[in-house]
Amino acid sequence: MTEEIAMATGSELEPAVRDDWYVVGALTQLDRGGWTTRLLGQNVVVEAGAEGAPPNVRDASGRGLPVRELYGCVWTSLGAPRGEPPPIPEADEPDRRHVVCGAVSVRASGLRLVENFLDMAHFPFVHTDILGAEPHTEVAQYTSEIRRDVDEVWATNCTFFQPQAAVSATGGLLTRYEYRVATPYVTMLYKTCPNAANRWDVICLFVQPLDPGRSRAHPVMFLIDEASRDADLLAFQQMIFLQDRIILENQRPVLLPLEPRAEIPTRADSSSVAYRRWLKEKNVRYGTTARIATSAA
Repeated sequence: MTEEIAMATGSELEPAVRDDWYVVGALTQLDRGGWTTRLLGQNVVVEAGAEGAPPNVRDASGRGLPVRELYGCVWTSLGAPRGEPPPIPEADEPDRRHVVCGAVSVRASGLRLVENFLDMAHFPFVHTDILGAEPHTEVAQYTSEIRRDVDEVWATNCTFFQPQAAVSATGGLLTRYEYRVATPYVTMLYKTCPNAANRWDVICLFVQPLDPGRSRAHPVMFLIDEASRDADLLAFQQMIFLQDRIILENQRPVLLPLEPRAEIPTRADSSSVAYRRWLKEKNVRYGTTARIATSAA
C-alpha cells in the first residue's frame, strides 16, 4: 500500500485528530455560494447560510458538521470538539492588519507542513536573501517545550538574521521568533515587528489535511503595518510558501515518521523533536508512517 492511497474513514480516525477544528476555506469564498473540499480523507460540502446565519457544512452522507467563522476562515470538524478553535488574542487588536493569504495545495502530509513551518535551518538555502543568507546559516540555541497547562508546543528565544524579514523591513534584521503549535495541524509564529519594537507580528498556518499525503495550507497574518499594500503583503507570503512547497513535495517519506531514529535530528531540530513527541503522546497516526504500518497489518 502506498502513502498516497492510505486513507482513513471517520470511524477509524483517532480522537486527537477527529475531534479537532480545521480550516476548510476563507469566508470570502462564501460570496460565490459554496464549494466542495476534502478533510481527513472525506468529501465535505460548504454552503453559504441564510442571510446573517453561519455557513452550512456537511459530510458526504449529508450529516451536518459543526462550524465556526473565525480569523476570516470557515472552521469545521468531523467529530465533536470539546472546545473552540485556538485563541489568538492579537486578532482582536484593532490596529492590526488582518491578511488572509489564500490557500496553497501541497502533496505532503499536513504534519510535514507544520514541521517545516517550525524549521529555521532552511531559511538561507530555500528563502535566500529574504529570510536568510550565507554566511549566516547557524541556528542559535533556543528553548523547546510542551506546555502542559495549555497542551501546546512552544519554541522560544529563537533568533535568526534575515535580509528582509517582512515587506516593511528596510534592511537586514536579527529577527526574534517564538513558535506555538496549538493543535497538530494549527501553528503560529510570533516574530519581531519592524514597525513596533515592543510587539510581535503574528503569522498563522492553518493546515487542512485533505488525505494522509495531501494537504492545503491556509496562511493568515495579523500585522502592525500601516504602509504596505494588501497585494504586496499577500504576494510576499505566497512567495515564501511556494518556495517551501518545492521542498515539501520532494521530502521522502511523504508522511511524517514518528519512529525513533527514522530521521536523525540535529540541535536545530529541537522544536521538531518536541512536536513529534507531543504527537506520539496524543496517539496521532493520521498523516504519519504509523498509519501505513497499521493499515498494512
